[in-house]
Amino acid sequence: MTLSESRDELSEFRANVRRFVRREIEPHTAKWESDGIVPLDVWRALGDAGLLCVDVPESYGGAGADTQFSALVLEELTRANAGGLCTGVMVHSDIVAPYLVHHGTEQQRRKWLPLLISGTVVGAIAMTEPSAGSDLKAIRTEAKSSGSGWRIDGQKTFITNGQNSSLVITATKTNVDAGARGISLFLVDTSLPGFRRGRNLHKVGQRMADTSELFYEDVPVEKHALLGAEGGGFGILLSELPRERMMIAVIAHAAAEAAFDWTVSYVRERQAFGKPLAALQNTRLKLAELRTEIDVGRTFVDHCMGELAARKLDATEAAKAKFWMTELQGRACDLGVQLHGGYGYMAEYPIARAWADARVQRIYGGANEVMLEIVARSFLERAD
Repeated sequence: MTLSESRDELSEFRANVRRFVRREIEPHTAKWESDGIVPLDVWRALGDAGLLCVDVPESYGGAGADTQFSALVLEELTRANAGGLCTGVMVHSDIVAPYLVHHGTEQQRRKWLPLLISGTVVGAIAMTEPSAGSDLKAIRTEAKSSGSGWRIDGQKTFITNGQNSSLVITATKTNVDAGARGISLFLVDTSLPGFRRGRNLHKVGQRMADTSELFYEDVPVEKHALLGAEGGGFGILLSELPRERMMIAVIAHAAAEAAFDWTVSYVRERQAFGKPLAALQNTRLKLAELRTEIDVGRTFVDHCMGELAARKLDATEAAKAKFWMTELQGRACDLGVQLHGGYGYMAEYPIARAWADARVQRIYGGANEVMLEIVARSFLERAD
């Protein structure tokens, strides 16, 4: 495929996604925010439209598309101010599905991937615990060998898609004395006895995302539910983090651009001191600075997405992208609220919801302080 053909396909796909989002998503976001959850039939509609797990190979029912197509879905959901749904789709399509594609057995792929692609099953990943956030080695959820399988006991929190999920990739300790080498991942069917969902957590932003506590009380999982090798979970997590962080960066950049567009529209119309806000020098300079940062950011996002598609994106570049774009998102949304004045603090204005949704982007996927530590290690601790 030539570059022009690839761009043509991306443009056509974007137009299809945009039509779907305007028809099926935008009219309902306020209700989903109020309800704190997106109905399951929306997931099935996303699947029917071919918008879930689009880069999964065709042999499992996916489109076998380039990773850019998956990123494009996230961009359009973000521009529709459906931040909570966007995060859920990112977890489902850009974390759970790739874990299965890259590390699952053929049996696991055949069982789960078609269901994820269709939206019949919603996927989640459970790593964070009440006492273990960015420090994954501190998790306490334990899987003990039992006959031909395992028994899982523990608790997870802040789990995206926690209420809607039917499949949860669960990080456990299978050897409590082995540190990172004692971490294993399991594919947990949420219909298993002993699995229990806690409350749907009430968040400051991204309220339409069902973010939950999960409880495992002697949950029996079969031997073939182990994802990858026993003790290999930490390595799998590290290998897949660049994509997760890159997709967070994609969402952040799209959110910054959306905030900019809403703000430009507002300041052109809003009058102050007898003229539009857009005529005031402070407004013009602040927006010009933001426009420049967004355009420069686009170049880096495109570069990193090319590296991701070629499976060359490393942890350092992904950390840079996640850090820079989420900080940019925060600045863009904050400036948007400021230039909207009091209206920017009103929930019915899109900039207000985008501002609230933005804050967590600097925390999940690895706090931005952790991103900076990864970058620092890349040049301070290497041999010359």
